[in-house]
Order: sequence, then C-alpha cells, then structure tokens
Amino acid sequence: MHTGVIYALLAAALFGASTPFAKTLVGQMPPAALAGVLYLGSGIGLLICYAIRAVVKRNAQDRPVTLTRHDLPWFAGAVAAGGVAGPLLLMAGLGSVSASAASLLLNMEGVLTSMLAWFVFKENFDRRIFIGMLLIVAAGLLLSWDQSPATGLPWGAIAIVGACLCWGVDNNLTRKVSASDPLQIAGVKGLVAGSVNLAIGIALGGVMPEARTVLLAGVVGFCGYGLSLVLFVLALRHLGTARTGAYFSAAPFAGAALSLLMLGEVPGALFWIAAALMGGGIWLHLTESHAHEHDHLPMSHTHKHSHDEHHQHEHDFDWDGVEPHAHAHRHLPMRHSHPHYPDIHHRHDH
Repeated sequence: MHTGVIYALLAAALFGASTPFAKTLVGQMPPAALAGVLYLGSGIGLLICYAIRAVVKRNAQDRPVTLTRHDLPWFAGAVAAGGVAGPLLLMAGLGSVSASAASLLLNMEGVLTSMLAWFVFKENFDRRIFIGMLLIVAAGLLLSWDQSPATGLPWGAIAIVGACLCWGVDNNLTRKVSASDPLQIAGVKGLVAGSVNLAIGIALGGVMPEARTVLLAGVVGFCGYGLSLVLFVLALRHLGTARTGAYFSAAPFAGAALSLLMLGEVPGALFWIAAALMGGGIWLHLTESHAHEHDHLPMSHTHKHSHDEHHQHEHDFDWDGVEPHAHAHRHLPMRHSHPHYPDIHHRHDH
C-alpha cells in the first residue's frame, strides 16, 4: 500500500476516534472553551515532541524543512478556517447531534475538501473518484434528514457540515505548505487556534471545569487533532488534497463504531443505509489507480527526500550519504510513465 494512504488512514482513525470522546465532554465546558482546550492539548503535546526531536536530531541534513515567509499567508488562512471556525462549529453541532451520526456527517469534510481541490485549486480527478464522492454526499444528506427535528432546520447537522467546509478550506491551504515540517505546522496551529478559541470561551463567560476534565480534553486533542494532523500533512505531501480527503473519509466509521461501543447509542435504519453508501464511496477511492505518460517541468524546492527516480541530483555540500535528507534541490525536465498521485511532484495538466 502507498505510504501516503497509510498516513491518511491512520490520521482518519485518530480523528474519528476523537469525536465520541469530545461528545462526552460537551456540556462540561462552553463549546469555544472546549475547542480551545482540544487544540491547546494538541499544540502543547506537539511542542514537547518538537523539542525532543530537536535534541535527538542534531544533524542539519536530517532536520525537516521549516515554514518560510512565503508559506505564511497560506498557513494563516488554514489556521483561521480549520483551527478557529471549524472546531467552534463542530462543538456547537455536537450539542444536538448523536455522536455516531456526527461521526458519519464528518465524512462531508472529505467531499468538500475534494470539491474545493477540483474546482478551485484545479487538482485532477476521474469518474471513479467523482462517483465515490456522490455516494458520500448522498449518505451525508440522509444523516442530515435523520437528525431533522419535527419543525425547523437540523441546525446541529448544518453546523457540523459548516465545520467540514472550514476544514476543507484548511486542507487545501495546508497542501500549499505540506512540503514543510508537519510537526511544526500542526504544533503552531494547535497553539494559535487553542489560544484564540479559549480566549473566546472565557470572554463569553465560560467557566473552566475541574483539572481532570481539562487534562482529558487535552489528551483527546493531542491524539485526535495533533497527531492526526501531522499524519494528514504527510499524506497531503504524497497524495494531493482530494485523494487525501477521500481516504480521510474513513474517519467517521472509526468514530461511529467507537460511539456505539462507548455510549450505547442505537442508530436507526437511515444510519445503516448512510453507512453502506459511505462505505461504497470509500471503496471506490481505495481501489483507484492512476497512471499515464506525463512531463515534469523544471522545478526548485526544498523537502525531505530520498534519491529515487525523481531525485537524481548532485550536492553542493559534503553529503554524509544518509537518506532521507532535506536540502534545496532542482528537478530537471523529465518525461515518463508510472502510477502516481497529484503529490508535490505531480501537479500537471491532463
């Protein structure tokens, strides 16, 4: 299995599992404060990991590439959309939607991520991927209908879909900086987004619960938001935005299964129909294959790499022979054919 697929599925499992745990915390603190603690737990945990790695990896060639000034506008937009607006909408939606249904509704993140990637950022897609996304959309609509009250609109489901749209924007902007250090990207986002959300929660008069609840929320945030995002950024680097979003659609199934076990929820018939539709859509994504003859244009960039067929270059420094390593390098023009994804080296027209 492709390395990027493994990263995406692990990210999905961690994020999906965080939803039922977050559901148990809703009501114990205001939504904004809960979102803040989740992200601060992510940021603080990753900051500790970052410090440990800096001590262990003293070789400059072995250190990941840090964010540059050129990356900041993309990264700031990602933090605002996915780190502030998204969690606020999710916490608001969880207040009136069951955890299992909310977990499956989060599949809309993959759909909206892909739609933005295809039609706004012009990433390639084919009929198989498109049909898979249609199945996932249909499942999301079924879940929204299942959550509809007797009168009025299903505001909880709408809020969760709004959170997915924010994360879709976040994912597409994060792809722009995915060649940089994923630990730095996820850690900074956690600290900034956590601080902003927590400040909003306190400003709105929220009262923090006991330390044990805050600690639990921090651990959930570290696993479900921090480590998951690190893996997601690595997947973006290998797969591109739309396909990473597609594989990430497995997240709600992990959350739904855990919800049924943890919270004893008994879903109705629409839940299982939606689950079958989503399963079919994800299967279409997982079984996709894309290969054709394509051109690589000259390109210069910096990222961690090994000397595969795409990285045949000389070094202008004393290289110790260790791979993978990171440094600025130039790609010469090349034409060949092989199975590939729209990763950081395959952003060509079709």
